[in-house]
Amino acid sequence: MEFTKISGGCEDDQCPAVYTTDRKSYIVQGYAISDPDVLKKLGLPPGEGAVEIPHALLEGLRGEAR
Repeated sequence: MEFTKISGGCEDDQCPAVYTTDRKSYIVQGYAISDPDVLKKLGLPPGEGAVEIPHALLEGLRGEAR
């Protein structure tokens, strides 16, 4: 898989970011949600996880959807 960062501001790449891939999908890097109550409310199926990202990360994507 090839991917390119399209949003994120940290210089050391150790912060939330969004990437676009050659599979016509996105990768979201964020803070793993581990609170069992939140995960239960989300109702994620096996194999899925959830991350939390700041609003500003997506604000930078306006007009970037591919």
